[in-house]
Amino acid sequence: MFNNNKKEKESMSSNKSGKNLPSVNMISEGTNLKGTLETKNDVRIAGTLDGEAKAEGKIIVSSTGKVDGNIEAVDADIAGNIDGEVRVTNKLILRKSATIEGDIYTKTILAEEGSQINGSFHMSENIKDEIKKNSDGLSSKLGSSKPKDGKSDSSGAKEKSKAKKD
Repeated sequence: MFNNNKKEKESMSSNKSGKNLPSVNMISEGTNLKGTLETKNDVRIAGTLDGEAKAEGKIIVSSTGKVDGNIEAVDADIAGNIDGEVRVTNKLILRKSATIEGDIYTKTILAEEGSQINGSFHMSENIKDEIKKNSDGLSSKLGSSKPKDGKSDSSGAKEKSKAKKD
């Protein structure tokens, strides 16, 4: 009449290890967060984050979401605005309403028609290694305007911009 099976009781109880159930952190629309967001799980941003977001899972930025800072994740699905670098070690999806104002590092990408990228684009099978090498600043190998000594070469940039105008 009564089932005394411990395994069934464990599956009905809360997940102590956190390994069986997916966990998604949420920043809701109308919420403003300042600082660094770090998680071992997925995160969905529908509000505003003024700072960095780092996830060992997936970062989702909805169409109402805005991030003023860098994001780093295994996967990302972006429909909102990012003003900073996007570092994704696996797959990046850009929805038609997405706007990226910064450099992108990813292994694979799916970009819908209408998405906007205003920055450099870097793709590689070994993107993890490139991200690690360039986490403190972009190397000249990847097309940075900043030399390894840390001093910017503004005179060359001005000459290039004058040449474009002429």
